[in-house]
Amino acid sequence: MEDNKLIEEFMGVEKENGLYLFTTPMDDYKTDTLYFDTSWDWLMPVVDKIEREHKANFRIKCTWNEFTEHSIHQVIVNIEQGEMSKDKSCIYDSKKIYDYVGDAVKCKREATYKAVVEFINQLNNQ
Repeated sequence: MEDNKLIEEFMGVEKENGLYLFTTPMDDYKTDTLYFDTSWDWLMPVVDKIEREHKANFRIKCTWNEFTEHSIHQVIVNIEQGEMSKDKSCIYDSKKIYDYVGDAVKCKREATYKAVVEFINQLNNQ
């Protein structure tokens, strides 16, 4: 999947003898397949890197749809810049420099994956 390759480049995943070498909090992987689109174990380190290095804020919004009788998940990612208050409780004079509200889908992982891909694409187009 092309989007998994995008995440692979962003994460700096190394290859050895045709296998991807990827470390998650749970395990070290040597595999010929990227699992960012199907595994929380693979996806969450990407979210952590985005939050840590780009000071982004990921929020998952969940809404019950009574017509389809499913929860609908939407991921909101934003980055704000501004002056931090002295007690570090809030940012004032802030401006949003990135704001993404993803498509509503039934699966939290899928919504998070789409938000990650969109964020990396926006980052690459700057």
